[in-house]
Amino acid sequence: MDARAVVRERIERNADQLLGLSHRIHGHPEVAFEEVKACAWVAELLADAGMKVTTGVGGLATAFTARAGSGPLHVAICAEYDALPGIGHACGHNVIAAAAAGAGIGLAGVADELGLTVTVVGTPAEETGGGKIVLLDRGVFDGVHAAMMVHPSPFEMALMPSIAVHHFDVRYTGKEAHASAFPELGVNAADALTVAQVAIGLLRQHLRPTDRVHGIVTKGGDAANIVPAHTEGVWMVRAATLGDLGQVRDKVYRCFEAGAVATGADLQITPEASPYAQVEGDEELGRLYQRGAEELGRTFIEPTPQLERAAGSTDMGNISLAMPAIHPLISIDSLPAVNHQPEFTAACITPSADKAAIDGAVAMAWTAVEAATDEALRARLLAAGAERQGRSGRS
Repeated sequence: MDARAVVRERIERNADQLLGLSHRIHGHPEVAFEEVKACAWVAELLADAGMKVTTGVGGLATAFTARAGSGPLHVAICAEYDALPGIGHACGHNVIAAAAAGAGIGLAGVADELGLTVTVVGTPAEETGGGKIVLLDRGVFDGVHAAMMVHPSPFEMALMPSIAVHHFDVRYTGKEAHASAFPELGVNAADALTVAQVAIGLLRQHLRPTDRVHGIVTKGGDAANIVPAHTEGVWMVRAATLGDLGQVRDKVYRCFEAGAVATGADLQITPEASPYAQVEGDEELGRLYQRGAEELGRTFIEPTPQLERAAGSTDMGNISLAMPAIHPLISIDSLPAVNHQPEFTAACITPSADKAAIDGAVAMAWTAVEAATDEALRARLLAAGAERQGRSGRS
C-alpha cells in the first residue's frame, strides 16, 4: 500500500467539501468559546467521513475529538475556528479548520494499516482564552505522541517563530463627582489608567527586544462632566519564553499599581487565561513537513532576524512543551496584507487560501505517515509518550 498516495487521493476527493467548510466558517465568524456553528460543521464533516466524533470534550461546548484507527502511535491534528472581534477571520482559522479536517480524513483511510490512532481535536478560543491549554489540562491530549497544525501566513515556514504571552484585564474603581463644580470630591479612574499607560511608555526603554506590551482601553468613562469612577482595559504582555514572561509581567503590573497609588483608585487585575508558552517545534517533524510541502510545490523562506522579530503567540506553544509538535506557517499569497488586517480576512477565501488548505492537509497527513513508518522516529515518539505518561500517572 502506498499510504502517501492513499491519503492524498482521499483529501483531494473531499476537496469540495473541505473548501466549502472553509468558506462557510469564514462567512460566519464566531469569537472565542462561541464557535457553535463552526464546531458543529467541522465535527459533522468528520463524522460523515466515518470518524468517531465526541463533542463537548474537556467540558468545553465548542470542542470535539474525531478519531480513526486504533494503533499504538497516536497523532493529533489541531483544528482552530475562532475569529477575531470586528475583523472576522483575519488569522485564517477557517483554513486551519479545513486543513485539519482534510488531514484527518486522509489519515483515516490508512490509520490501522500504519499502526496509527489519528485524532482531529477541535480547539476553540485560540485568539484569547487558551482553549488548547484547557483541553491539555483536562486530559484531552493524554496518550497523544505528536500534535500538529498549519497556520495561514504571508509566507512559508516549517517552524514558526512564536513567543509566550499573558492576557489580563485591568479595572480601576474611583468615585464620581461633578467634573466642574466638585472635582475635588472625585477619584479619577481615567487618570489612573493614564498614569499606567505613561509608566508603560517609559518602561519600554528597559524592555528586551523580544518583549512586547500592548492593550486597549475598553471603558474610559461615561460622560465628560462626570469624574470617571470606572475604567477598564485589556492588555497583553509577551516575552521570548515563559521564564522571561514572568519578569516583564511583574514590571507591567507595577505600572498599573502606580496608577492606583497616584490617584487613590482601587485596582483589580484579572488574568484572562493561563499564559501561552513559546512554541518549541520538533525539528525532525518540521523537516518532514517541509519536505512534503515542497513536493507539493510550496517554497519556504529562510528565517531572518526580521522575521523572527515578527512573532505572535499561540496556545499551541503549551502543546509543544508537553509533546513533540509542529505549527508551520503556510502561505496564502496575501502580501502586502498580513495577519490581523481586514485585507488578510479577504485573502483567506481566495484560490491561494483554498490551495493552502488542501496542501496543508496533505503535507500534515504525509508527515504523520512518515512518523508511523520511520522506525527510529516512531520509536522516539512512543518512548517520549511513555515517559510523559509515567510522569503524569494518566493513561
